Amino acid sequence: MKRVEFQDLGRIRYIEAWDYQQKLFESVIKEKTELRNKQTIVGFSNNHLKQYLLFCEHEHVFTIGKSGDRQNLLVTKALCESRKIDLHEIDRGGDITYHGPGQLVAYPIIDLEEYGIGIKSYISMLEDVVINTLKHFAINGEKDNKAMGVWIDAKNPAKARKICAIGVRASRFVTMHGLALNVNTDLSYFNYINPCGFTDKGVTSTEKELNRAVDMKDVSEKMKESFAEVFGMSY
Repeated sequence: MKRVEFQDLGRIRYIEAWDYQQKLFESVIKEKTELRNKQTIVGFSNNHLKQYLLFCEHEHVFTIGKSGDRQNLLVTKALCESRKIDLHEIDRGGDITYHGPGQLVAYPIIDLEEYGIGIKSYISMLEDVVINTLKHFAINGEKDNKAMGVWIDAKNPAKARKICAIGVRASRFVTMHGLALNVNTDLSYFNYINPCGFTDKGVTSTEKELNRAVDMKDVSEKMKESFAEVFGMSY
């Protein structure tokens, strides 16, 4: 088991969580570099490297990844400001997405070398975390080989709808950013964007799929357990 410090940041504005992530991200890279410099004789090991798993909910915000197209934002910046929706261009992969209340966001800040995996496997494992979480609520989440994230009815183009977005960044195999699972999310905010750049697929939430609200604490606990199971984490 790999020791990870779990922190629930509660409801927090995106920029505050981003700044905090960046601080932890840089501290992990610095510590990893220092450990590597000390181990010059035998193989490198990060067994004592401090790593993190952050959970939170955000205030209303649109984020555009480094490969994103600003045209996928379908409203003006002025309208975003008038409706108190933050807008940030950020350094993760992927296009535009929405975060807001009722959405569970997870930011793992971990060293992929310690887990013995590359970035593609990491993203697949994040999808597994969400799929396992959804099983507890009798929702069948699926992967789509052509589109990152977790979907419902992924193999049926007419019905396919995204329930979880994933966008990550890695430097020296240390990760930041992560996933956003729509739980009791107000899906109307997705009407202001082409989510993740898609114009032909919908979005959904656990609330919409089950036709009832779900306890966020319950979802958070199940996801925390799923991270431990999929990645071999201990808290």
